[in-house]
Amino acid sequence: MNTPVGMLTLFCGKMGAGKSTAARQLAEESHSILLSEDDWLAALYPEQIRTLENYIEFSARLKPQVKPLVQSILCAGTDVVMDFPANTLAQRAWLRSIFSEVKAPHKLVYLALSDEECLKQIAQRRIEQAERTATDTRDMFEQLTRYFVAPTPSEGFHIVLERWADY
Repeated sequence: MNTPVGMLTLFCGKMGAGKSTAARQLAEESHSILLSEDDWLAALYPEQIRTLENYIEFSARLKPQVKPLVQSILCAGTDVVMDFPANTLAQRAWLRSIFSEVKAPHKLVYLALSDEECLKQIAQRRIEQAERTATDTRDMFEQLTRYFVAPTPSEGFHIVLERWADY
């Protein structure tokens, strides 16, 4: 008898593309477990992430703990929505290892917005979430965008192209 394995949903898109909003909405609609990197980092390292280097350091500390947790949830037959960025080849390789090692079905939702649309949403987010004023800046967007690599089918993902407005 085969044990059911949950579906893993991942998100790719530039800063401000709406990944977190889409992840929350999808998790709620599908009754899935939502894991948000931003939430975990804010809880574990409050006020310590002010630069891209800080993010890289603390995110690297988090990943070894998150991977077996997600795999165990998937193996229990529960769907998981991960609000962890899949914006670089290295990030996607780590995420791919999560589902491939337990042979879980997956989809990678690619939110393809223009830089202008992302910057507009970042400006709105700064108004709505004052705690993000220090990090949600044009400069941070430009730093992160330099590393962004759009996903391709050759990476082994089931890619679903979406727009933020679809959520």
